[in-house]
Amino acid sequence: MKIYSTRHGQTNYNKQELILGVTNVQLNDTGVSQARQLADEIEKIGDIDFIVASPMYRASHTALIISEKCGLKFVIDDRLREWDYGEYEGKSRFTENFPEDKREFAVKMGKTGESVLQVAHRVYSFLDEIIEKYSDKNILLVSHGGICRIIETYFHDMSTEKYSNWFMGNCQLIEYEVTK
Repeated sequence: MKIYSTRHGQTNYNKQELILGVTNVQLNDTGVSQARQLADEIEKIGDIDFIVASPMYRASHTALIISEKCGLKFVIDDRLREWDYGEYEGKSRFTENFPEDKREFAVKMGKTGESVLQVAHRVYSFLDEIIEKYSDKNILLVSHGGICRIIETYFHDMSTEKYSNWFMGNCQLIEYEVTK
């Protein structure tokens, strides 16, 4: 089994370096172009059976573009929605305490959001489930930067330092080989 992971195409929030979690924004023109280029790459790979996407518009739109180009079915799973950054939502990525809070696994982001532990719980349970149910399939996951970081920790050990500095580009594609 292979699991492919990608982050949605660019949004204006991404371009402006604003914190984007549960705010449901659209792809910008660059993001649509990135999704089309990714669809071309997915088509060339040719071994993906279906797509699972976050319900957030930017991810589901990216998945739709890939789905239409490659003739793949896609389903939505709420567990792939982006990290809830609480009161940090919509603020600059350089807001005071934001980088430090991201490193503290049990701190709820922006007082009202989710902790890393909460996000990891939902993403790990999702991954456990799809690996169990679809061990004979190759799946593309279309989600978000924070979720992609958690997916990376599922497959590779990371120090806190490496975790806090790990970054996934818009429409970047990572392949994970799953062995049982």
